[in-house]
Amino acid sequence: MQITVQTNNLRNWSGSVLVIGLFEEKVQLQLEVLNGISDPTSIAKHLDDKDFSGKTGERVHIQILGDSPKKLVFIGLGDPEKLLLNDLREGAALAARESLDSDGAMGVVFPWGRFESSIAAKAVAESIRLSFFKDQRFQSDPKTRKHPVKIDLIGISENIEETFKKVNSICAGVELARELVGAPPNELTPGGLANKAIEIAKEFKLECTILERKDCAKEGMGAYLAVAKGSDLDPKFIHLIYKPSGQVLRRIALVGKGLTFDSGGYNLKVGASKIEMMKYDMGGSASVLGAARSIGEIAPKGTEIHFIIASCENMVNGSAVHPGDIVQASNGKTIEINNTDAEGRLTLADALTYACKLKPDVIIDLATLTGACVVALGEQIAGLWANNDELAEELKEASSSCGENLWRMPLQSSYKEGLKSMLADIKNTGPRAGGSITAALFLREFVEKDIAWAHIDIAGTCWTDKGFGVNPAGATGYGVQTLVNWACNQNN
Repeated sequence: MQITVQTNNLRNWSGSVLVIGLFEEKVQLQLEVLNGISDPTSIAKHLDDKDFSGKTGERVHIQILGDSPKKLVFIGLGDPEKLLLNDLREGAALAARESLDSDGAMGVVFPWGRFESSIAAKAVAESIRLSFFKDQRFQSDPKTRKHPVKIDLIGISENIEETFKKVNSICAGVELARELVGAPPNELTPGGLANKAIEIAKEFKLECTILERKDCAKEGMGAYLAVAKGSDLDPKFIHLIYKPSGQVLRRIALVGKGLTFDSGGYNLKVGASKIEMMKYDMGGSASVLGAARSIGEIAPKGTEIHFIIASCENMVNGSAVHPGDIVQASNGKTIEINNTDAEGRLTLADALTYACKLKPDVIIDLATLTGACVVALGEQIAGLWANNDELAEELKEASSSCGENLWRMPLQSSYKEGLKSMLADIKNTGPRAGGSITAALFLREFVEKDIAWAHIDIAGTCWTDKGFGVNPAGATGYGVQTLVNWACNQNN
């Protein structure tokens, strides 16, 4: 999608849809910007007839006669004294949906001056592009979706073309993550996920290693391979590496949970656990691969980045792991499996150990890990656990800057009592209360103490049934923007 900026002169702009953001004070006065394009007085009367007052979330469109524009869209931005960057994102998403029957260019007039222009432009441009996304790959007769192919942000005088290059790269990563999560499990198998990683590596010149079952056995990955035993499909351990040109100042590892389908194993998912939706249990790996795609294109300086995924299915057959089995992870710790449906943390145990062997400065893992996190934070906020305060603040800032909500949760060490096993070093689940915290504490056992580490539980944010913000119903691609924003700013 082409994104440009233009000066304040609307008379020199031509396109099919013009979007105007309006505050709830002095609406008619703000409409003076339309002089030369339409009659502000008649527009004000029309808005008044529609009870449009400029409150946050209000929207009205007007079809007009003439070649340019063919449609005016008015978006309410609320109280100007309380305007947030996220209000611009939400307004842009509403505007994008109002323009879905149009093509050509879309012009946007928002109060850019309330924020740094490049930051506001990035937020609005990302919001519009992602709002146009719809996954129709599996429909036999998909309906053609008309939408503008060019976005003009009007009223910005600075040259911020570099910002837009990143916008398209980041959005492409989010869209890839949405497609991966949305794909059915008979198509996106562990092998399919590995093939996508190979494809990304070839296109963006990343190093790629795929460890097969025998390779993982040599590495001692007993926890990961125990989960994979119940499936007829071979596990695939994926390792991509982005190496910058020039000096490496920092090394980081991004680890994603990669369960392409999770039946729960012998602790079979029933009722409210929604087994039919467990294709999205690879949401963490989708975000990590989406980030790899974006970072490979952006090519940040100074930071070497490793993308790690232990992919498999959690299925039930005669070879599947039993509740009560004891397995050994690659760091030597023994694990009593008291619940086969807490399988993601078993795969991550070996993935995190593998990441530690690379001696990174930072490890971040993303996982659709616990229903407890969904209960605590819902579907619009992901949970964050970290052993390092500086890293936690960096991630919160990175997520806030792109509209992905993140809330830091406690690593309450006393809760580790609930993971004690009579026979092994640790159990894979603790009591129901505080389940997302004990899951994070379990993962911490597989991270070396001198490495900064953060765990992000995206069980709620990976998928939405109804849609919110820039996210349509379905896969959200949550996490890509946060990871890319954070990783690309490590040496700034």
